[in-house]
Amino acid sequence: MFVDTTLRDGHQSLIATRMRTIDMIPALESMDSLGFNAMEVWGGATFDVCVRFLKEDPWERIRTIKSKLKNTKTQMLLRGQNLVGYRHYADDVVELFVKKAIENGVDKIRIFDALNDIRNLEKSIEVALTNGAHVQGAISYTISPVHTTEYYISFAQKLVERGVHSLCIKDMAGLLTPKKSFELVKTLKERFNVPVELHTHCTSGLGDLNYISAVEAGVDILDTALSPFASGTAQPPFESMYYAVREYRNIPEINWESIAYLVEYFTKIREKYKEYDVMMKSIDYRILVSQVPGGMYSNLVKQLSEQKMLHKLQDVLDEIPRVRKDLGYPPLVTPTSQIVGVQAVLNVLSGERYKKVTNEVKNYVKGMYGRPPAPIDKELMEKILGDEKPIDCRPADLLEPELEKLKREIGILADTDEYLLIYAILGEVGRKYLREKYEEKIRVDFALVDEYEGGYPI
Repeated sequence: MFVDTTLRDGHQSLIATRMRTIDMIPALESMDSLGFNAMEVWGGATFDVCVRFLKEDPWERIRTIKSKLKNTKTQMLLRGQNLVGYRHYADDVVELFVKKAIENGVDKIRIFDALNDIRNLEKSIEVALTNGAHVQGAISYTISPVHTTEYYISFAQKLVERGVHSLCIKDMAGLLTPKKSFELVKTLKERFNVPVELHTHCTSGLGDLNYISAVEAGVDILDTALSPFASGTAQPPFESMYYAVREYRNIPEINWESIAYLVEYFTKIREKYKEYDVMMKSIDYRILVSQVPGGMYSNLVKQLSEQKMLHKLQDVLDEIPRVRKDLGYPPLVTPTSQIVGVQAVLNVLSGERYKKVTNEVKNYVKGMYGRPPAPIDKELMEKILGDEKPIDCRPADLLEPELEKLKREIGILADTDEYLLIYAILGEVGRKYLREKYEEKIRVDFALVDEYEGGYPI
């Protein structure tokens, strides 16, 4: 009945994804005993943050977690053709990544596309099915004149036709209302013979209400987090949702001693990472207007704080829906949340809308991320494209195979497919990380290389 998100979306939403693997390990045995349908422990921002900030091997994380879970499936979040990165990757990279994710311990893959463009999901769904994972097709939920119930049912039909085992309503910004939750879940259950899962955030204060409404409509699975990493910009708390849902469903009793231990443990862990804590103590109704997802909100706060511009937060939140409308109402989820968010920040801080336009916005307007849900603002399109026409094919069809070129570029720094994929997805950030690991392995300081010509000093 429940998927736990503590070790992925819980800490991604509340402490900028900074929880280290070593701080997860002591909790795994107790979490494994609670009977979760799955534990979401990988994907999303975790891959990038492991390498970029924590200097950890993300592949070692999933292997370690998998080895400790004897009863519970592992789950990851995959951004379709974007994998766990911020651009579209060639099909050979997608194929290798999905295969290696499953080999390293991922049992269930939730696959979504920020634009709900089915073309961006087809390859990853195909590879995941071929390699034996449970494949869940996710519907990125948002609100706009074009995002009707019929729109979502039509997209769900495309997912089911491609063979997904289950569906997920992915309400990344906490925009669902109880009535809409009931309507969507009930309609999906009536139309399709697959389990339906609901994922939301508590940012606007409606998360718990939506879950009860969804249970009444027949939802199969709910995403929750243990209470120290729940609520605020994260998911509803497992403990209270379990207590409420058992009045509707015959669900197994849980070990409350394990819960007590986990709550105490993760309370200390959250305190440990307090410098990254968004500390959102109350409900923010403004999210219903700005439509900012939990992880995006916490990162906006951190980025503006670092620039000493936190007083501009409300201006940025006001600008985000305007940029989103200009771009054809994309759902705000990675990478479109970053595309819209960064452009909104630029518009506010520069004092003039679109005075500076990011390369990502330019590529979005060109169609390089997929087909927008609605037409892009004509003036903005003319400013960016001029007489050029946007593409109308699957964006990845324009990409040549990448792996052989990447192997030549990274050379001895990547002696496994997993390391090659770190470089493929994260580019120079990945190269730097792999170089540091190689230095440790052979005990050579590459910083000395500049003093020599023709080779590395040994």
